[in-house]
Amino acid sequence: MKRKKNNLTLEDYELEFSYIESKNDINILFNRVAFVFFIFLIVALVFSLKSTYFGFLEINNKKIRIHKKDYRASIVDRNGNILAKTVNTINVGINPNLVIDKKKLLLNLKIIFPNKNFENFEKKFIKKKFFYLEKQISQEKLEQLILLGDKSIITEERISRVYPHSNLFSHIIGQIDDDNNGISGIENYFDYELRASKNPIELTVDTDLQYLIRKELIKANEIFNNKGSTAILMNVNNGEILSMVSLPDFNLNRRNEIKDVNYINRATKSVYELGSVFKTFTFAAGINEGVIQPETKFKNLEKKLRCGKFTIREYDDKIPKDLTAEQILIRSGNIGSVRIGQKVGIEKLKIFFKKIGVLDKIEFDLEEVGQPIKFNWGKCKLATVSFGHGITTTPLQLAKGYSIISNGGFNIRPTLIKNNLKNKKYKKRILNEGISKKINLVLRKIVSTKEGTGEFANVPGYEVGGKTGTAQKTVTGGYSKSKVNTFAAIFPTSNPKFVLVTLLDEPKISKDYIYKYRNKKGSFKGTPFNTAGWTSAEITGKIIERIGPILATKY
Repeated sequence: MKRKKNNLTLEDYELEFSYIESKNDINILFNRVAFVFFIFLIVALVFSLKSTYFGFLEINNKKIRIHKKDYRASIVDRNGNILAKTVNTINVGINPNLVIDKKKLLLNLKIIFPNKNFENFEKKFIKKKFFYLEKQISQEKLEQLILLGDKSIITEERISRVYPHSNLFSHIIGQIDDDNNGISGIENYFDYELRASKNPIELTVDTDLQYLIRKELIKANEIFNNKGSTAILMNVNNGEILSMVSLPDFNLNRRNEIKDVNYINRATKSVYELGSVFKTFTFAAGINEGVIQPETKFKNLEKKLRCGKFTIREYDDKIPKDLTAEQILIRSGNIGSVRIGQKVGIEKLKIFFKKIGVLDKIEFDLEEVGQPIKFNWGKCKLATVSFGHGITTTPLQLAKGYSIISNGGFNIRPTLIKNNLKNKKYKKRILNEGISKKINLVLRKIVSTKEGTGEFANVPGYEVGGKTGTAQKTVTGGYSKSKVNTFAAIFPTSNPKFVLVTLLDEPKISKDYIYKYRNKKGSFKGTPFNTAGWTSAEITGKIIERIGPILATKY
């Protein structure tokens, strides 16, 4: 509704009168002028009040006007593909006070919007002064509504945010509210920058990689019926995140309020005990401190240890009692990892874990970041932490830790922002030179040898190395039977470029899934054990098979 400007023009007339006439005639003429002036004043006041009223009514009907502050810059991926964009759209609402024939209007609306639920519209007509009928309406539907000629139908032009990829980047991009304020993800963390600049924010992610990894995680859910999952693909040398997927995800274009905690960003916000993937850090700490070498021998390893009121057991009784340090990691030995941790000692292991960034809350480009649970160090805690029990972190921090121990010992800051200037100060060596080569060779053996637990991640041509981690989920007072299965991969191990962390939250065994060997002929049906080697390692292998050609040609 446009405001009408009422221009009131007063024309001056010469009023001729003579003082020769009687005094009464002069009074009469003056009274007439005063009366005319009074009439004009009343008319002007009425028009002014009427304009104010309609202006107020228009604001209430339209509710929102386009302001410069509503503009938000675009968000693009590393190749310039648009992930979020501001566009002009039209919303349509209804002012119940202006409805003449409610039944007729509802009938017409049902014809125009056959798939819309009009069940609660009766209540809206009674209780609300204004409500939205359709947001971001199509031109076709808008024309049909205009042809109705109903004054109760109010159109509203506004700036809206559009996400071309819907769910694909939901946890990274995040959401905005109805007033275009960022409330999560990049939209929230860089809210000021998106409002202040017209230049797009360039992310490090690759849309093609994100699509392929998400597709494999969806397939994993169909196979293992897991509660959720996440995968992070990152450059180990500069911390640039090429892909970060968390499932379940959501459609950014719907702007739904999400209260279900299962939709949490598992990559950055969820804090887990991740199990045996921590054994690699204990092994790396031992080499960094010079207390072990890969060939260091450990003899007469027990099958179980007592620590206070707790018993630490070997997960596999078939593990030999005499092992070298690298064999302990390859076979994922619990007792051997405890012995390595004891050699390192409490203070040095604690310092090492802090260096690689798995103990404290990480600095990142999103506010949705989890805080690892604090604990008191002691002899028993040293023992359990050494094999990944009783210590928590996020998948993102796990990816950072594996990057540092494999990239030559250089610190990195995981980032979603391309050409992030903050990362320059992180490029410094924090671990001793030469330890990465020793660690990477062992990680490769975990995947490439029969004794290793990550054989299903062995994709020919990519020199995949990595470590499995199977952990029971914590509950109040103890542990549940539900598991978190993780695989942390680095590749190629001869010159690491990428880390890929894959986590399945509460997977189940699959009786019908067909496992196919990648390095030899044959296959078999059914998951014999609900462990990371049979779940997360398998999915990691499938992901690398899909994304490998892209990485080889583009990166």
